[in-house]
Amino acid sequence: MQSITRQVRFVSHLGTPVQFRIASSRIQWQCQRRAASYYNPLQWIQEKFAPKARQVDPVEEKKRGEQEKQGQQSVFEAAVSHEKGKKPKATSTESASTVVKKKATQHKYSTANFKISHRKLNMIGRQISGKPIDHAIVQMQFSEKRATSRIKSMLATAKLHATAYKNMDPSKLIVSEAWVTKGPKQLKRLEPRGRGKFGIRVHPDSRMHVILREGKTFEQLKKEQRERRLRRIVSAGLVREDVPLRNPARTWQW
Repeated sequence: MQSITRQVRFVSHLGTPVQFRIASSRIQWQCQRRAASYYNPLQWIQEKFAPKARQVDPVEEKKRGEQEKQGQQSVFEAAVSHEKGKKPKATSTESASTVVKKKATQHKYSTANFKISHRKLNMIGRQISGKPIDHAIVQMQFSEKRATSRIKSMLATAKLHATAYKNMDPSKLIVSEAWVTKGPKQLKRLEPRGRGKFGIRVHPDSRMHVILREGKTFEQLKKEQRERRLRRIVSAGLVREDVPLRNPARTWQW
């Protein structure tokens, strides 16, 4: 059997002639459309409102200069002319040579709020206060308290920030101050009691703050301590010394 083929030709709603060829095996679409216009309204808006270089009109510029001399300019025009009359600022390289960077004297750091009583955390703060930063980290490393691992990481981070950001000497850093504050919100839960009663159990949270400053190193402290102890040593009466007697004996002994 021969395939029956028909051709239907009509005009679409777009005004373009469309020709269909209908066959028993398949339908073929052949559209012959005119070249469409690539005009885009957004492109026109961009071209219309795009910033362009201002063209200076000599007549308008002369008129503005006369108004400036007579003091008849508006507030905005006077501000623009005042900015044009200013001298250019010095470059960053010139200002950097004159400005002296102030050296940091301290660095403050703190932990986040975590679940612990402020009384328990305050004991750890008294343990590290006044000690060199490395000595305080060692104390926290070998302590058996649960919160010391968090305090140890906080001290290590504070030491790194003071060295990297504030250019402080890591060998001279000491924990100058350490204090503890309560958290902003303390959880309160019901605690069942006997005889159908209940109490309120408070789950406290707190945080620790430290201030690092440059001070004497651990070797300097050991040297000064040894000198103090040597000054306290008194001979056993073999050499006369003009120092007060320490632990004098009683006048009577029996």
